[in-house]
Amino acid sequence: MAFEHVFKPLTLRHKTLSNRIVFGAHTTNMSELGLPGDQHLGYYLARARGGAGMIVVEPMPVHPAAVLTRGNFRVNDEAVVPGFRRLTEACRGEGAVMIQQLYHVGAHGDGDNAWHAAWSPSGGPSWHDSDGSHTMSEAEIEATIDGFVQTARRCQDSGFDGVEVWAAYHGMLDQFWTPFSNTRDDQWGGSLENRTRFSREVLQRIRKACGEDFIVGLSVSDEPDVPVALSGEGLIDIVALHDREQLMDYVTVGSGGYFDFYKLMPTFLYGEKPTVGLTQALKSKLSHAKVIAEAHIRTPDNANTVLGAGEADLVSIVRGQIADPQLVNKARADQAERIRGCISCNQQCWGRRSRDYWISCLVNPAAGREHVWGQEPYLRGQAADRQRLLVVGGGPAGLEAARVAAERGLDVTLVEAGPSLGGQFRLAGMQPRRAQITDLIDWYERELTRLGVDQHFNAYWEAEEIQAWGEGQVVLATGSLPPETGFQKALPHLERLPGIERGGGMSAADVMARQAPIGKRVVVLDEGGFWKGCGTAWHLAEQGHEVSLVTPDPLVGKELQRSAADFPLRRTLVGLGVRLFTERAITAWIDEGAELVSLLDGTQETLAADTLVLATANYADMSLRDDLLALGLEPRLIGDANAPRNAAFAIFEGRKTALAL
Repeated sequence: MAFEHVFKPLTLRHKTLSNRIVFGAHTTNMSELGLPGDQHLGYYLARARGGAGMIVVEPMPVHPAAVLTRGNFRVNDEAVVPGFRRLTEACRGEGAVMIQQLYHVGAHGDGDNAWHAAWSPSGGPSWHDSDGSHTMSEAEIEATIDGFVQTARRCQDSGFDGVEVWAAYHGMLDQFWTPFSNTRDDQWGGSLENRTRFSREVLQRIRKACGEDFIVGLSVSDEPDVPVALSGEGLIDIVALHDREQLMDYVTVGSGGYFDFYKLMPTFLYGEKPTVGLTQALKSKLSHAKVIAEAHIRTPDNANTVLGAGEADLVSIVRGQIADPQLVNKARADQAERIRGCISCNQQCWGRRSRDYWISCLVNPAAGREHVWGQEPYLRGQAADRQRLLVVGGGPAGLEAARVAAERGLDVTLVEAGPSLGGQFRLAGMQPRRAQITDLIDWYERELTRLGVDQHFNAYWEAEEIQAWGEGQVVLATGSLPPETGFQKALPHLERLPGIERGGGMSAADVMARQAPIGKRVVVLDEGGFWKGCGTAWHLAEQGHEVSLVTPDPLVGKELQRSAADFPLRRTLVGLGVRLFTERAITAWIDEGAELVSLLDGTQETLAADTLVLATANYADMSLRDDLLALGLEPRLIGDANAPRNAAFAIFEGRKTALAL
């Protein structure tokens, strides 16, 4: 077997896991009026059917003060039990061991969702928002402990095989452990014995309430770059203390937290497997609890390496199984090359969750829509007859439309004007550290070949050629084009940027495609706040150019805030010598360079530059659509050909359109 360490069974209490890949806890925001419904069931059932050995269902707040998101489930309410029982019965029927996480964020509450004062050991401030908390009384400590116990009992009534008590990210338990946030001088603070009293009481009472045939886990996280957080050694001492008393059956180790939010779900800017050093150290100190490595472990190969090296007993792959629910089954069948890989972008998982939407996935738009679209492995042959489909354009929208249509049994032809698949998405994959995008395009190439899609390259078909193709449905996925006017949304009264006609200006796509010479001194105008401008500036700086990045936004990478990528990106840019100019626009492109204007006070300055790179909004060219309509054909528009947006919407429209054929 290709992944021999992954598929060794492991026993936790009364349950034996068929493999060592966990679908770890994460908030999906899919509750319906605080109750688990069809969307929630479809999402987790897809991963159970996909082969996950254990599923840790998203955190359940244990007290009204712990509510953090719009999608949290009801607190202290038996009404959640029937919906969760339906979920656990379905997923256990597929062989998954089912756990639910229990959490309390302590000081880091969210008043907009909780409408309850935040409680904490010593009244610290929140790193989640701008609010503060109050110091817990003995009665409030007791009420919170009891909240953990009663919620665990409710989980057991719901059919869960166990619970995972959340002590990560500097949440409530971690706040008691950490001297910075626990300055109490009573039995709950001071010595290690006292600082761990709260967590030990929680775990002891859950065991007493739920019995021996019930798994109890503990979740912690590593924040090595934050001086006030627990050190790795300090965390090991605390976990080992709990282990000596056999208070938990496993411990999950994640990264980051509310102090260092950007490592909580590491994007591609960070290296993979960031927690294995700590998990390996923990394994050497624990005699009872198993250790789960979590955070930026994307693939079965990663998991097998970690397990084979003895760095952990189990591995949590979350985003990898969001991207491909069949990850475990494909690995078991020795079909790793067929796994649709996570690209660590965070755009639709954490990116949607951070805006309080239910989560999805850029590469797998079925995530969160399983209850509507069905489970992907069962798409094959759905089409009623051998219909013909022509997809014009091989970018992300066209690739997904062609793939899903072929899976459903349609006879698919794909024509691409360029020499290879991917379109502008491939150019994005040429930016620093974004090669996972090209890996995804390679996956599409393998899948289209496997499915027998008829592919044509360097094929720029006009309307008459499409008409000559014959009977069938036509999908236009021809992408979008950068404007050549230098128009800026910040200066809408200027139809064209003065001086743009003098040359030296180009689009971000021109840069990444190496279609124009670039001078030493470069100004990048970024109106999107996304990777098109920021990633291109990064690329140019790495190539040795002197780069200035100009944006009308108050910070560089505005749209990357939602994916927890903006700060590490800015740190990288500054480290490469890129100069950042915010809340500014370009009023003219002159011989000396770019003339800037402050959008705050109107002051002007000139940036010396040889080349101007424009990362502004593209436009969808409707000429081919109009020519086809004139011939009596009615094509479907998808992706940027429909309206210029990012890849998530292109892949979504490709999937949705193919399912509707």
